[in-house]
Amino acid sequence: MVRICMITLFLLATQLHCSFTHGSSDAVRKAYIVYLGEAPQSKASATELHHNLLSSVVRDDHIAQQSRIYSYTKSFNAFAANLLPQEVQRLKENENVVSVFPSKMRKLHTTRSWDFLGMPQSVKRNHQIESNIIVGVVDTGVYIDAPSFDDKGLGPPPSKWKGTCQVKGNFSGCNNKVIGARFYNYGFKIPNPSPLDEDGHGSHTSSTIAGASIAGASLYGLAKGTARGGVPSARIAVYKVCWEFGCSDIDILAALDDAINDGVDLLSLSLGGDSSSYFENPIAVGAFHAMKKGILTTCSAGNDGPSYYTVENTAPWILTVGATGMDRQFRTLVEVGNGIKTSGFSINTFSPNKRMYPLTTAVKAINGSIPRNQNPWLCDVGSLDANKVKGKIVLCKEDLTQDYIKDIGGLGAIISLSQQSDVGSTFVIPVAFIDTNVSNKIEKYVNSTKAPRAIIYKSTTVRNAATPFVASFSSRGPNPISSTILKPDIVAPGIDILAAYSKLASVTAEPEDNRFGVYNIISGTSMSCPHVAGAAAYVKSFHPNWSPSAIKSALMTTASELKIKDVETGLAYGAGQIDPVRAVDPGLIYDVSTSDYIRFLCNEGYTGTALRLFTDAPTNCSSVPDIGGLDALNYPSMYLELNDTSYSVSGIFHRTVTNVGSPKSIYKAIVKAPAVLKVTVVPNQLSFSHLNEKKSFTVVIKGPPLNNVTSLSASLEWNDTKHRVKSPIQLFWAV
Repeated sequence: MVRICMITLFLLATQLHCSFTHGSSDAVRKAYIVYLGEAPQSKASATELHHNLLSSVVRDDHIAQQSRIYSYTKSFNAFAANLLPQEVQRLKENENVVSVFPSKMRKLHTTRSWDFLGMPQSVKRNHQIESNIIVGVVDTGVYIDAPSFDDKGLGPPPSKWKGTCQVKGNFSGCNNKVIGARFYNYGFKIPNPSPLDEDGHGSHTSSTIAGASIAGASLYGLAKGTARGGVPSARIAVYKVCWEFGCSDIDILAALDDAINDGVDLLSLSLGGDSSSYFENPIAVGAFHAMKKGILTTCSAGNDGPSYYTVENTAPWILTVGATGMDRQFRTLVEVGNGIKTSGFSINTFSPNKRMYPLTTAVKAINGSIPRNQNPWLCDVGSLDANKVKGKIVLCKEDLTQDYIKDIGGLGAIISLSQQSDVGSTFVIPVAFIDTNVSNKIEKYVNSTKAPRAIIYKSTTVRNAATPFVASFSSRGPNPISSTILKPDIVAPGIDILAAYSKLASVTAEPEDNRFGVYNIISGTSMSCPHVAGAAAYVKSFHPNWSPSAIKSALMTTASELKIKDVETGLAYGAGQIDPVRAVDPGLIYDVSTSDYIRFLCNEGYTGTALRLFTDAPTNCSSVPDIGGLDALNYPSMYLELNDTSYSVSGIFHRTVTNVGSPKSIYKAIVKAPAVLKVTVVPNQLSFSHLNEKKSFTVVIKGPPLNNVTSLSASLEWNDTKHRVKSPIQLFWAV
């Protein structure tokens, strides 16, 4: 099983529904979220308002009471209800309603990684402030008995904490590391619900952010070292919204409503779904209100790469994270009887007990009843003869149903891949993915030998010099919602990450797997997101009063470039790979105010009425000053999307930077661009006389028609000889 996590949030078509009907005998009530904007002054009056609004469209007070699922009243104003289509339409026509959208189901999209990012255990820390930082993790809960959640040396929770710990079921309670734990199952009924992590995903992400330093951590001896989070002294508050069936929008929004009110400093969500309008996405809605309260929200970009337009969680007030590989890989040696040896990809914890084992191929072990149109090499369920597989290693091609091979008595599998993977995966039996050319030689050996034999060794760690690189699965831009914002924003390690896990879930999550432990190695943008959340918390520990956009800018403008083999560049990795230590002293920041976001939303076509409800203030787009240029946002990256390669390239960006480096400094502009582009910065020098001084500049891009070009990359760096403040400039032809 290849377990790639974002929790990989793909959107499921399944929606929640209720059996009672009203109006149409054929209509079925489905769960919707009705979003009304800013938080109300009074929770009681808001709940009454929700009921009255619902009654006015349902036209039956009793049915309205039955229909309402949940009211959101702490950090924003909304409610969830089971509605009929005509009731949805009536609500959309109400001038006090921002949006009405169906509640969808979403899925979930380390020892070495922090060292790789330049943060050894000896890195400079501001321990007192770090221990006052609370990171809210919206995920699958927490396995608090994992060593990573040990609270030794930590004092009581910060006084600002207003959350709670729901001690229920088998969840034993919180401590001074995990100071809060809530669960949400309004979206569907769960037997004996609690904050306890029965999946492992939430424990993995939480510990990557703020897990305690634990020596000797490993997965059955693999990746052995000291497991720790980016901010080991910080506190964790967990909000369990994901269950065996997925993650309901109703529950995600409820968790964000609570987390913002509870007093968290940052939010991390390794989950998502298909991109949608900002007012119709619970993560975007919650993250906007979090931003207004000074809380930065970090989200995973998704695991649908390497295709274009697959990036998720694209709201500009969210820090969107893609995944990269580290300088450590797990390789699994395969040897066959005639001396052929090859290094395969996998995470194999099994040590062989014999020198060699019998070997066969999928074609030799084929079940005679397999349909003619089925590929005999795939090792699909039902395709193999158990008598020919039992006690043997099987050579398959391109695919594997791992529990099937084990169920029919197979001892292991060698999988031939025409395109090599960059992700190691765990299996219930010894498995290794190998190159097609080598597998062809092994196939010839099996066909020419009376008693072919092979062995799959336990995996070992090897150094990968070609790092950092973007993971093949990491979702790419362009941004499917806003054509002026480059997403993902940044990347971080997301391949083969060791972190805390739950003893209630097996290593592979397969029922046949009898390996259970408090650490596991997983891959996905789910793993990269908490690295950035931890880095953001680290920066905040030195700058507790910085705004979310300031922290975001610091991480983006100090990021490092990647070694990438194609022309996607920024579409795959945004500003680059995080460098947390450099981000503490970025020199200049691109700060963004709420009014900037309003201007952006006006340019995106949102109406004044919706904006008024969204901001709790009179907002008329015609009165919002137009700063000109291609976008209305003071974003750290610059993105130009073009529709016709036969037209000349032309674009203007307006930006403002704030000095947070040396009080008196002079920054000079350094532009790197392809020869076909002319990038001009006006002025090309910025002089500062004091801290927090702001300076504005313009970037003008010109170029001839560029036929047969898909994407071009450039960059602008402001340099004062001490700081390098770098912004990616990405061009894409959407043809």
